[in-house]
Amino acid sequence: MLNWNVDEARFKKEDPEGYKLWRLTQLINYGLDGEKLKADEVKRAWPKIEEHLDPYIKRFLEYLLWGKLYSLPINLNFMDICRLKYEKWKNLQKSKKV
Repeated sequence: MLNWNVDEARFKKEDPEGYKLWRLTQLINYGLDGEKLKADEVKRAWPKIEEHLDPYIKRFLEYLLWGKLYSLPINLNFMDICRLKYEKWKNLQKSKKV
């Protein structure tokens, strides 16, 4: 994961716990880039990061981690999540060109 607007080394040094939460949130919202998340790590951090997550991804994670079927909207499936991630990435690429 590449983040151009945060000095990660400084952030990690000054606030290690905050950095872990920030990085986990960034990975979930903007893509894992080949990394894998540990379910127990996400569960421990959940109360602190859930309000910063994309609503669709949040619902999907609630389903994966706790099996909360009511969290998923009726029309949400894996392909919808992939499409949403692609659209977010596409918009980000457009904004970089400007």
